[in-house]
Amino acid sequence: MSSIPPSMRSRVTMNDVADLAGVSKASVSRFIGDDRPLLSDAIALRIEQAIQTLGYRPNQMARGLKRGRTRLIGMLVADIRNPYSIAVMHGVETACRRHGYSLVVCNTDRDDEQERLHLAALRSYNIEGLIVNTLGHHLDELRDLHRDLPMVLVDRKVDQLDSDLVGLDNTAAVQQAIDHLQTRGYRDILLVSEQQDGTSSRLERMQAFKALMAQRTELRGQIVQTDDQLTRNLQAFLASPGPGPKALFTANGVATLTCTRVLRELGCDLFEDIGLIALDELDWYPLVGSGITALAQPTHDIGITAFECLLNRLRGDQAPSRMLDFPVKLIVRGSTRLRS
Repeated sequence: MSSIPPSMRSRVTMNDVADLAGVSKASVSRFIGDDRPLLSDAIALRIEQAIQTLGYRPNQMARGLKRGRTRLIGMLVADIRNPYSIAVMHGVETACRRHGYSLVVCNTDRDDEQERLHLAALRSYNIEGLIVNTLGHHLDELRDLHRDLPMVLVDRKVDQLDSDLVGLDNTAAVQQAIDHLQTRGYRDILLVSEQQDGTSSRLERMQAFKALMAQRTELRGQIVQTDDQLTRNLQAFLASPGPGPKALFTANGVATLTCTRVLRELGCDLFEDIGLIALDELDWYPLVGSGITALAQPTHDIGITAFECLLNRLRGDQAPSRMLDFPVKLIVRGSTRLRS
C-alpha cells in the first residue's frame, strides 16, 4: 500500500523509484517496459516494492513517444450527438480496448474550422491511425496525414482519399424499404432526408430512391429535406391526392425524430393517417404509437470492422483500398400496418 498522499504521487519520478530500490534508472525503465525478463528476480522485486511504496505511475504517453508508438487511435466525428455516431464509436472503442489501443475522439460539430484544428491536434498526439466520419473538407490536411499513417472512412466517402470505407449498402437498404412498403399496400411514398451537405451516404439513398421510383410506375415518390419547409411539405403531402395509401421513409434517425415531432404537431394519427419506415433503429422507436418499423444498421459491427481494417493496415496490409458494405435488418412494427 502506498504511503504517499495522492496529491504528491504525480511528483514521484523514475529516479525516486531507482533511489529507493537501490538500482539504476535503466533497470526501472526495463521493469516498466518490455525488457522486464532481463532483470533478476531480486531486482525486479525491489523495484516492484518501491513502485508500490511511492505510488509511482509511469507516463505512458512519454514512453510511447520515446518508442515511436503511442497505441492511440484517433476518430474524427462530424456530430457526436448523432445516435449513429455514438453507436459506431462504441464499436470502435470496444475493438480498440480488445487490442490494447486507446481511442481519442474529436467532434467537429460539422464545422470546417473545428475539423482543421482537430486534425492538427490529432497529429500532435502522435496517433497511430485515424478513423474518419466527417465530410473531409480539409482534403489537403487529410491526405498529408494519410501519407504518415493509415486511415479508414466510416459511412462517408471523401473524394480523392484512397482509404478503406466501411458503411452501409445504401442501395440495398432503400430497395428493402420500398419493397416492404409496397408489399404492405403503400403507393405514395415521401423520402425525408437531412439536408444535403455533401454526405455521400445521403446522396446515395436519394439516388437509389429516385431510380426505384422511376422503375415502379404504380408508385409515386417524392423527396424533401429536414429544413424550415418540412412542416409545410408534410402538410402538402398529407393533403394531396395520390395513387394510394401514404407513407414516409425517413433516411436516418435524426430525420425520423424530426418527422415524428412534426406529425404530432399537425395532429396526425400515428400510424393511421400515414405509414412510416425508418432507416436506423433507435431505442425509442417501439414507444411511438404502435411502434416504428425500422431498417436496423449494424452500427456496432461497423465500428469494430473499421478498427479491424485500420489494424490490418497498421500490421502492413498493402492491398488496394476496399469498400465494406453491411446490410440492414428489417424490424416490422405497427407503423407499416397492412393496407387494403
